[in-house]
Amino acid sequence: MTNIPPPAEELRILDLELRHLDARRAQLLQRRAWLLGALQTAAAPAPVPPRPVRAPEATPPNVQNALLTLGGILLTIAAIAFTLVSWGHLGIGGRGAVLAAVTLTALGVPALLLRRKLRSTAETVAALGLALTVLDAYALHAVALPRTGTLGYTAAASAVLAVLWTAYGLSFRELRLPLPVAVATAQLPLLLGALAANAGDHGTGAALLVTAAFDVAVALRVSDPAVRASAAAGACVTGLWGALGAGYLSWSATDLPDAARAGALLMLAASTALVAAWLIAVPSQATAAAFAGGLLVTAAAGGVLRETLPSAWTVPGHLACAVVLLVVVRAALPRPVARGVAGAGLLVHALAVLWTVPALVSALAGPASWAGKVWSGAPSDAGAAVLLEELPVHHPAMASLVLAVVAGVLCAAARLLTSDAPAATVPPETETTGRPGPTPTAPSGSPATAPTPTPSATRAAALVMAWAAVCVLPPALALPYAAGVLAHITVTAALLAVAVRAGSRALTLTSLSLAVVSSASVALLALATTSATLGTLAALTALFLTAAVLAARRQAPVPGVAPAAVCAAVTYATALACASGAALDLRVEHTGLLLLVVPVLGALAAARLGRHPLAPPVEIAGAVAGGLAVVLTTGHAATLALALALGGLIAAATALRTERRPVGYAAGVLFLLASWVRLAAWDVGTPEAYALPVTVPALLIGALRRRRVPETSSWTAYGPGLAATLLPSLVAAWSDTHWQRPLLLGLAALLITLAGARHRLQAPLTLGGTALALDALHELAPYIVQVVDALPRWLLPALAGILLLAIGATYEQRLRDARRVRDVLGRMH
Repeated sequence: MTNIPPPAEELRILDLELRHLDARRAQLLQRRAWLLGALQTAAAPAPVPPRPVRAPEATPPNVQNALLTLGGILLTIAAIAFTLVSWGHLGIGGRGAVLAAVTLTALGVPALLLRRKLRSTAETVAALGLALTVLDAYALHAVALPRTGTLGYTAAASAVLAVLWTAYGLSFRELRLPLPVAVATAQLPLLLGALAANAGDHGTGAALLVTAAFDVAVALRVSDPAVRASAAAGACVTGLWGALGAGYLSWSATDLPDAARAGALLMLAASTALVAAWLIAVPSQATAAAFAGGLLVTAAAGGVLRETLPSAWTVPGHLACAVVLLVVVRAALPRPVARGVAGAGLLVHALAVLWTVPALVSALAGPASWAGKVWSGAPSDAGAAVLLEELPVHHPAMASLVLAVVAGVLCAAARLLTSDAPAATVPPETETTGRPGPTPTAPSGSPATAPTPTPSATRAAALVMAWAAVCVLPPALALPYAAGVLAHITVTAALLAVAVRAGSRALTLTSLSLAVVSSASVALLALATTSATLGTLAALTALFLTAAVLAARRQAPVPGVAPAAVCAAVTYATALACASGAALDLRVEHTGLLLLVVPVLGALAAARLGRHPLAPPVEIAGAVAGGLAVVLTTGHAATLALALALGGLIAAATALRTERRPVGYAAGVLFLLASWVRLAAWDVGTPEAYALPVTVPALLIGALRRRRVPETSSWTAYGPGLAATLLPSLVAAWSDTHWQRPLLLGLAALLITLAGARHRLQAPLTLGGTALALDALHELAPYIVQVVDALPRWLLPALAGILLLAIGATYEQRLRDARRVRDVLGRMH
């Protein structure tokens, strides 16, 4: 029976079917369009790729310039050949007249070419005209002035040509070549004129420096880049040449007038550089010029002072000039200029400090020579104590003065940095350029200002310089030996006081490092006499110990200061103990026993400190001292055993503290080594005597470990202890001809095996059973050998065959038995 839906329901169904049909029709139409496009693409011919177009290797302007340049060069060569060798029937005068006419034509043609916008051609013709003017000057000298000096005429001709080319370039400003060539030619007149007039070295230097000043003026006042580049290059070449020549004259001067004249030349160069620095707009270039000017001023003043004062004051004189430069920096100077002048002053300071290095090295490293002649007697004075006369040290007193001056300068700089004084007092708009106007910005990627040293770093550097000055002073003044030693100890004490009280990390670490270096130097210096050695080492021990205590008690201690000080104190205490033993004429091994006092005191101090951060350094330093004590006793076995036992006692006492329980293992090792050394000293050769002291403690420790951690394996708990005795005893039993050791070994192995089976432990069962089997095999071996010798030869193969047949027949049963044994052992601990 068919159910017909109501009309409304049927209408809804029809609308839904129509929508489905419309969606399907749209999908089919879209697919049809895609298929038609694919067929058209397959039928169309493949596109032909475009042919690559080769780019021209040279653009038309470049080709034009190359052709014009080549043509100008050829014409210039032809003109030179014409003037010198061609047309000989005309004579030099006729050739000069022809050249003059051609020159005028060549210089006039560029005007017409420029009107027609042919600039490149005009440049080439103008270059030819400039070259022809040089040939005209040569022709004029050959025709009209043949007797005139070559240098003098060349100087005058270069000056005239420079003026003419300048006028020509100013007349035709579109031409780029005449003005730079005129500037380059202007470098010759003064130099050649001075050479022609035989002005001497000073006159030639003055000519070069005046030329450099002219170039600087041109470079600063002219806006044309080509002219400025030519003038700057000329200024660098002539200025550097003149400054180096003036510096050589100042250095080689033998009297005050010569030094003054050389100084005047250096001041001329310095004034040129400083004026240029003041007017240059680029900060980096201004700083470089001011730096050069500052160095030249120092060289000029220092050269005059060198001839005025004794030779010992040469370096201090230059340093005084550098100090004045740094004072001048505080004036109202543009920041780049002030930075350059300050850099020059600091460079002179650095060179002066470098000059003092031999004296400082002699004062600090010279005492090391006493290590090879300990207690040989006090030297005559502090200078002889450091071998100052045998090293290339000049004027040590002046070296101390130089270091003191540098230290004072650094202190002043630190004070200025602390007060945050401005670097310059000029208005903000003139800080970088020195002239009103906008401040040039720094190039991208470069810092706008140079890094400034911090006050703490500057104070640390000043402390280093002051320390060096004081170290050099005793040998420089040839103070008595005792006074020199006392001075070094006093310096060490002062440095430790600074390290304890300083607020900055840089100053603290610097002073502590210097104190360590000074203490090492004075400790070596004190090796000359017994009393000096003992007194110095005692004083150093007390000083570093006091510094460690005070540094640890600070509210905010600097990390590392107290541990370093306490390590140094323990080191000097160790050295004091060794020196005391040598002073008492003790043997080396007895001195080692005396040295054990240091680790004892260290252990007591560490126990007093408890969990304080200073305790580990004390214990480590004491352990190192104890190791040295043991090394000293190695020459005598009984004493070595005693030292090891005492070391074990110290370690055991340390292990009583809760936080130092692991030290107990070290105590056990030391006690064991002590027993072994003692047995060796008694000529005991029985291996069990050496093995049992290891086995018994190892088994006790293993038992305690299994009691605390029941899941611990028996191999971990008992394996090492049992193997330590069973293996050596087994090896000894196999080579022993007597019956006592195999019997005792067998009984012990049997007991161990039974104990392992009783408590279901793998290690005792396996090790005991293996040792018992090998021991029994050793005992039965002689009888087995006798039986084998008595049996016929064919019996052994027969027995082997029967055994293999039995194993093969019961293979499955034996395999199950092996698995059962494995499972039983696996269930054991």
